[in-house]
This record gives sequence, structure tokens and C-alpha cells, in this order.
Amino acid sequence: MTATPDRIFDPGLRHGDMLYENAPCGFLTTLPDGRITDVNRTLTDWLGYPSDDLVGKRYFSDLLSVGGRIYHETHYAPLLLVQGHINGIALELVRADRTRLPVLAASVVESDAEGRPALIRTMLFDARERRAYESELLRARREAELERERLRAVNTTLQATLLPPSLPEVPGLEVDAYYHIASPDEVGGDFYDLFPARAGTWGLFLGDVCGKGARAAAVTSIVRYTLRAAAVYETDPSAALRTLNTTLLDERDSSARAPFCTLAFGTVAPDPASGRIDIRLASGGHPPPILVRADGSIGYLPTVGGQLIGMLPAPRLVEHAFALRPGDTLLLYTDGVSEALVSGETRERFGEERLLDHVRASKPATAAEAVGAVCEVLGTLGEGVQDDVALLALHAPR
Repeated sequence: MTATPDRIFDPGLRHGDMLYENAPCGFLTTLPDGRITDVNRTLTDWLGYPSDDLVGKRYFSDLLSVGGRIYHETHYAPLLLVQGHINGIALELVRADRTRLPVLAASVVESDAEGRPALIRTMLFDARERRAYESELLRARREAELERERLRAVNTTLQATLLPPSLPEVPGLEVDAYYHIASPDEVGGDFYDLFPARAGTWGLFLGDVCGKGARAAAVTSIVRYTLRAAAVYETDPSAALRTLNTTLLDERDSSARAPFCTLAFGTVAPDPASGRIDIRLASGGHPPPILVRADGSIGYLPTVGGQLIGMLPAPRLVEHAFALRPGDTLLLYTDGVSEALVSGETRERFGEERLLDHVRASKPATAAEAVGAVCEVLGTLGEGVQDDVALLALHAPR
């Protein structure tokens, strides 16, 4: 052991100031080797040791837990001597009754006239309340994570009820669909469906409700069941959309706002003998579908200009009748893909033209390939896809 100068233990030099002795934190003075030379009353009260049992008889590391001693010897003390100070280090003191006291330690080195370390002054702050706060914070975080997982499970289940569990088999037609969820924390507002309607015909729709969450889920449910019912007795797709428009206007909330959506609704009439698929499609403010012909030509259907469903008492709708012949493919999509952001400084929208060019370059020969081409775009854009995306493709086999 290094000899201790007598002056260190001279009672006349011991700090007797009441502020020092009864400070709200513990004060500790040691030699560079860690031997204790002075403590204040606050610290002795915390530890349950009299001052005479500590001063000159113990080292700072003797007061620490096993893990604290290791950390003190390997990190705390070397770093302190190198930079001359250290602050906010969490340690545990072992009291006389062997219980532990969590503290935050801050130390500074005082040098002699020749610049050599002479004393180390240390302040110790009682961290019990902080430790309790951190434990409560961790508990609250765990509970929040469990609640978030529970909410995600509920959202996933609810989302599944708003989409067909599987697409039906339509004679003379290949179909495929895909749904991209932008956030698992919210129920999306995009939807699609394909279902048997009147004898020999099928109904299809794809759309996007304004908003997300429970309200959007409720509107999606209204849309789905209203259109399924309307398709049974309405042969005109525009008439079915007007029925839905009236239903949504009747759903005004307390602020007199009605839920609204963009929507494409159509009837499908396959002719198994010729392989021709007759389609009548009505659009209310929805992006125009992409039609890929068997000869490789591609373009958007002329369904631009319709107005939102659920917004006006008598919205303007756009209707178009055409036929899918063997080898043709029809692709319907929601605007989550066209409005996705392209990475780069400009952060511009992906846009309809890029989407059309990508599908053209992919040369889809089946419904699954058409859906896969758009899924490839979604994968490329990554986090730029900030909204949900619904896809529905119909293909007339050769």
C-alpha cells in the first residue's frame, strides 16, 4: 500500500460545512489508488457505515458490487486518469446490510503542483427513483409493444374480412390479385372483388376509400356488400355505382361529410365458345385500367374523367365497353403505385407513364405475370410506396 500523508486525515482539514455534510448527494474523496480519505454524512447514512470504518481503511472499489468493481478497474479508473474527469456512470454500492444502492457517479481528478494526480473527488447520486422510472418505462414499452402486436393482429383479421378469401374460377378466364399493405398498424382503404352476378355474368370492382383505419374498413364493407347486391338486379355498371353513391351519401357523419372513394366497377360476360370476354366497365374518379393486347400493344382504357363516389348527389361517371380476346390481359390497380415516390433528390411521383412503360417492358402473357410486373415495381420503390395498393388482373387464355 502507498503511504498516506497525515494531513489527509487531519480533522482540522476535514470539510465540516453543513452543506457538504448534508448535501442531497454523496461526496467521496480518494487517493489516486482509490483509498478513501473523506466522505460526507449523506454517503455514510446511505451505506450504513460510520465514517471511521471507511476513511483510510477501504478503497472506493470495496464499496461496489462485483460487476461494479470489474467495470471500475477496467473502464472507470483508467478513463478517469486519462481524461481527468468522468460523468454519469451507473454503479451499484453495497451497503453494510448487503443490500444494493444504485447510483450515478461523477469524478474529477485534482493534480498537485507538478501536474500529477493527487486526489479524486467523486459525487454519487441516489438513482433508486431513476431506476424505478426506467423499470416503469420499460414495462410501459413492453405493454405498448404487446398492444401494438395485438392491434396488428386485429387489423390483419379485419383486413382479411374486407377482401375475398380467394378468387372464383371464371370459365374462359384467368384471374389474379394482390394486396400490398403500406402499414400493418392501420387497416387499409383499398379493396377488390370478383363474384358471380346475374346468370352468365360476373361482377368485378376495385377501388380506394379515402382514409384509413376503422372508418375506412366500415366504408369498404358498405361498398362491397352494396355492389354485390346491386350487381344482381342492375345490368348497367353505372347504375350500380349510382346506387352505391346514394348509399354512401346516406352515411353522412355528424360533420355532414359522407365517406367517398374512387372506384371501377364492371360486368364480365365470358363466351367459352369463342374465348371472347365482353366487359362493361364504369369508373368514378378511378385511375384507368391497363389493357395489354395479344399482339403486344398496350394502353390505358378511356375511363378518365369520372367523379368520386359518395361526394356528389349525381356524380359524372365514365363507362367503356370492350372485349378481351384470346391473349389479352386487363390490369386494374389503385393509385398507391402511381403516386409512390421515386428515390432521389426530387422525390417525384412514379406516375402513370412509368407504370405503363414497365408493364410494356414486362410483356405479361398471363394474369399472374401482369400482377407480378407491378409487384416488381413495388419492390423497387421500397419505402417510396406510402399507400396501400390493390391489383386485379384478368386474362383471356389463347
